Amino acid sequence: MTATLPQASPVRAGIRIEERTEDGLPAAARVEILATEPVFAGHYPDFPIFPGVCVVDCVHRAATDGDRAPAPTALAAVESARFAGAVYPGDTLVLSLSWRRTDTGLTCKATAATERGKAASVKLRYRAEDGAR
Repeated sequence: MTATLPQASPVRAGIRIEERTEDGLPAAARVEILATEPVFAGHYPDFPIFPGVCVVDCVHRAATDGDRAPAPTALAAVESARFAGAVYPGDTLVLSLSWRRTDTGLTCKATAATERGKAASVKLRYRAEDGAR
């Protein structure tokens, strides 16, 4: 038996789910990116930019809703991540998520935007845990 470890994140900001699909999956979320985020300390100290991997992390945390989303919630792959604009301290990251069921789980396509426009598009694949679909 494999133990499931709690999720770890470099981002302290909370994810606020604002809308769900008919299946209860997160469809829209917001993340307030504060200047006090620890990742800003080493990511261009004189011109802080929220790292792209942290944007992907926010999408994943929104998609799994802190492990409260319907199964499956086991991340199988980051299929793609395309970054279109920077995220700065004080920005609000607005996430839009859409879902597609597959034979092995779910695929989540998401866009992340700030008040300046699109910041990223991300595609995540989740596998069914313990045979659940």
